[in-house]
Amino acid sequence: MSWTYTTLKSAIQDYTQNTESTFVADLATIITQAEQRIIKSVELPNFRKNVTGSLTSGNQYLSAPSDYLYPYSLAVLDSDSNYSYLLNTDVSFIREAYPVAATTGTPKHYAQFDDDTFIIGPTPSSGFTVELHYFYIPESISASADGTSWLGTNAPEVLLYASLCEAYTFMKGEPDMIGQYEQSFQRNLARLGVFANIAEGLDYYRRSKD
Repeated sequence: MSWTYTTLKSAIQDYTQNTESTFVADLATIITQAEQRIIKSVELPNFRKNVTGSLTSGNQYLSAPSDYLYPYSLAVLDSDSNYSYLLNTDVSFIREAYPVAATTGTPKHYAQFDDDTFIIGPTPSSGFTVELHYFYIPESISASADGTSWLGTNAPEVLLYASLCEAYTFMKGEPDMIGQYEQSFQRNLARLGVFANIAEGLDYYRRSKD
């Protein structure tokens, strides 16, 4: 079984027995909220991405990609494409370690400045090439050109029950029913977590015993 946007919307209406116009109009938002909950609950290797960019000489800030959620690594590349990985720290450390933003050099540290920006320390002395490895927010099934998504194809049970949890919350449904769907969601989410660990090449049994 797998879902397209059309079949998932239809299933949600069937499960909730709700075809009221306001509810139907909000299904895209309900599904997107469900996807966001899944993405932020389990780390899936399928949602990792690498991008290259450039630091600007004298500018201690670097913009994050539009689909960025959180980083795995940020590296500076030299002229021979050798990688020097920056240490991930916090803004206060960079402010204290490099109090004069005009002091430049080869970057050694970075931190999340806000939702859309990193701060670099020291301030880049030239236009360094950088590579960011990060966890990204995949396109919603409600927005994809062909109406499909990785979650809809590979984790349909998780997506369905997450959507039903959001749908019943939207409807202010009965707590018992929300609880049942929440249990189903958590059970299938746990299975997805096992899959993620296997896909990552980890020994899940040993990790669970640590």
